[in-house]
Amino acid sequence: MKRKLRVRQAQTVLPFGVGAVLDVQGESFVAAGIERWPDLKTPVPSDRLAARLGVKGFYAAPHTLNDRYDQADRPGVPHVRFPSWLFCGACRSMVRFLREMEKPGEPPVCVSCAAAPRLTPMRFVRICADGHLDDVDWWYWAHSRLAPELRDSCPEKKHPWKARRLSFRVADRASGLEALSVRCGATRHDGKPCGAERDLLDVLGPQGGHCPGRNPWQRRDENATCGQQVHIVQRTAGNVYYPAVYSALDIPQSAEPPRAEQDAAEAVRGHGCWPLLLDAPDESRADTFRRLIKEDTEAPDSLIDQLVAEATGAPAPTPPAAGPDARKTDLSRDEWNAFDAVLLPEPTGEFAVRRGGLGLDGETEEPWAALDEHIGGIVLADRLREVRALTGFRRHSPGGTLVPADTSGRLRWLPATEVYGEGIVLTLDDKRLTTWESDPRVRAHVRGIRTDLDASFRGDQLAETAGGELSPRFLLLHTVAHLLIRQLSFDSGYTTASLRERVYGRPEHGQHGLLIYTAAGDAEGTLGGLVRQGEAPHFAETLIRMLEAAAWCSADPLCAEHTGQGFGNLNRAACHACTLLPETSCQTGNTLLDRALVVGSARVPGYFTDVLTASREYAAATVQG
Repeated sequence: MKRKLRVRQAQTVLPFGVGAVLDVQGESFVAAGIERWPDLKTPVPSDRLAARLGVKGFYAAPHTLNDRYDQADRPGVPHVRFPSWLFCGACRSMVRFLREMEKPGEPPVCVSCAAAPRLTPMRFVRICADGHLDDVDWWYWAHSRLAPELRDSCPEKKHPWKARRLSFRVADRASGLEALSVRCGATRHDGKPCGAERDLLDVLGPQGGHCPGRNPWQRRDENATCGQQVHIVQRTAGNVYYPAVYSALDIPQSAEPPRAEQDAAEAVRGHGCWPLLLDAPDESRADTFRRLIKEDTEAPDSLIDQLVAEATGAPAPTPPAAGPDARKTDLSRDEWNAFDAVLLPEPTGEFAVRRGGLGLDGETEEPWAALDEHIGGIVLADRLREVRALTGFRRHSPGGTLVPADTSGRLRWLPATEVYGEGIVLTLDDKRLTTWESDPRVRAHVRGIRTDLDASFRGDQLAETAGGELSPRFLLLHTVAHLLIRQLSFDSGYTTASLRERVYGRPEHGQHGLLIYTAAGDAEGTLGGLVRQGEAPHFAETLIRMLEAAAWCSADPLCAEHTGQGFGNLNRAACHACTLLPETSCQTGNTLLDRALVVGSARVPGYFTDVLTASREYAAATVQG
């Protein structure tokens, strides 16, 4: 029976997008660029995301049918066999499997053995910081310890890229990489065996050699000059593939200005100098009144100009022309405005939200009264649509050169998938949050994290999510989102990998909330259990249990007192035992987390410290009767 190898449509963006290595049924492939995709594609509309990424649109890969309705010749996302160096587990011979040797529906087998066993792909590949991927030159590796004249005398020297006499051997009296070796079995012109052999003890890490400047699906005439040093790694290593994925929620358009803008407009109109500004006899006095209003309300000039035009009947000011950074607008701004609106948008097939609550109105008993004072509101999203697009990938390190999904550079679209699900929006009390983050101890604590972020090569990448200047509220909301996902995995029945976060913590946009939503691309994302858990009284109990669990970590006191851990020292009190999530669930790759800002520590007060204290006192009183 011919084997059927499939990749689900949702997996063509993450984790098996363009440039990713796919291991399936004992074979190994790499996904080709979108310039090789078939014409049978599904449009995925998302105007906001397209404007952000500067493309005309998005397409999803062709659907994969099931076994009953499958078509053998149905076009799908192209994959190229990689690595092309294979070996036989029986006779240990190595074969460079070329494309002309492929037989549709049949795996490669060893022609030297009577039983024709399947060939196994080699474990090691070469990568570079410019995003290139290539086979290891195994012929050169086997001969690298020989003198140049002996190496040149090997008859395989003319065509080392398809040497036919190499073997992948395993020693019985050694272990680890030292037990593995590549041996050349060619016969020299003088009749003597070549016998070149080298073990793989030093195979990992930077090596000599020339990077081809391309990826396996590109033609050899597409080679580019690449001056980067090559590194040999295992083909399934984490640094082989770093995808660059952007996502946006499908939200309805609204003519209502954001609540933060409405509050700022009310503050300007209520200022004592506002009537004086409208009646100012000359520009010098008008500038004085305007300066006083700006200092007290922090309203931008554009808003004041708009309000003056509305009050005086003058023509509306012309908005400034879009600059080169217009595409870098924060995608979360419109989403936050939709969740924070006074009147929530009308439900549609892609976006249906309703206002919820903790059910603690008028509550006087602790810790519920304290919890209610810290929470601004709850919004339940019964229906959400998220579009995820792959712009490209990096290799070797997250700061490497970005290789676009279209390696030809001719297309104006990107691969994307759409996911439907549900979610919970949690907002904190804005006034209490502002008071907390103005505490000198909080600001000094966050200043140290900001210093580490500025020194990290990921600073520019994380600025798109956290903002230009890292704020205490972002760290707090981000950590609460992680803790809440971990708690909801127990209460709602979803796994942590099935939930995702969107943190709305940029003070310049008036944001003070977070969204936890389902991320699974199948039926698990629409079961309704998450929204049910967000309703009263379940959610208040979930928050209390979350705080109690966050107060203690099995790695304490080491975790709680840490001054820098994780990637680039961008975390403080956060580790795998208490806070970290699967990488696909986090917007920032498990960085910018600090449990101390939530529950407090000896150095910094936590936003929910008094709630946790009240909960402990209530538990102690209950035990004592």
